[in-house]
Amino acid sequence: MNNVLKMMIAGVMMSGFAVAAENPVATYTPEQEARIGEVAKNYLLSHPEVLVDVSQKLQAQQQEKQQQAMISSIIQNKTALLNHKGTPSYGPADAKVTVVEFFDYQCIYCARLAPELEKVIKANPGVRFIFKEFPIFGQRWPASLTAAKTGLQIWQQKGSDAYLHYHNAIYATGHNEGKLNEHDIRTAAEAVKFDAGNVTDVRGILGDIYGLAQQLGISGTPALIILPAKGASIDNVTVIPGLATAGALQVAIDKAAVSGKNNKSER
Repeated sequence: MNNVLKMMIAGVMMSGFAVAAENPVATYTPEQEARIGEVAKNYLLSHPEVLVDVSQKLQAQQQEKQQQAMISSIIQNKTALLNHKGTPSYGPADAKVTVVEFFDYQCIYCARLAPELEKVIKANPGVRFIFKEFPIFGQRWPASLTAAKTGLQIWQQKGSDAYLHYHNAIYATGHNEGKLNEHDIRTAAEAVKFDAGNVTDVRGILGDIYGLAQQLGISGTPALIILPAKGASIDNVTVIPGLATAGALQVAIDKAAVSGKNNKSER
């Protein structure tokens, strides 16, 4: 008898079979197991909503375990996450809270997130924002990789203000899902006076970001991590694997800010 069936049986027993419910993991004879299976089958046919409830509970438990494992990995890899010099950032280096985004310029959900994140940046001048160029669509749409490389080179050459301007300009084109083109990238880069003839190779930085994403279990975009600079723990690190509103990001920032004040050093 598999674990899922036992869970369902336990639920059935709790509804009306008090003796078995007191010990749902008891050992049964083959005849008893057959009878229990028959009762459970008949009950579930009459109450299919039980299957939905059990499935949802199992899925929620699995998601919680996955997120806890990811947060543990984030804490272990915090230095690479926050202190990589080749990674673009905006905001004070000594910020108490950091928001990290893994993104792709061709990702439609990243494009929808961009204006929300822009609101949050303006509302939180004391928070540091780190932008992990993660062009997962680069093989399908080459402009994805070109835009990422250009962004990293602008960061190296022109700094945080120019990078953020470029970043937002790319998304402001409204071109994603294969529509971004070389003209879009060149126009956004020229707007911040980027010198395309004086660039360095950034493939190593992209490799580091891909490696970090793999370590953290991140495979899609956008992916957001909000954490305090000190005292990061399971309780105060927020992971948002997908699109988020400005309100949801603000809640996560506030949680990390309060936890950061209460923790003076890493646990």
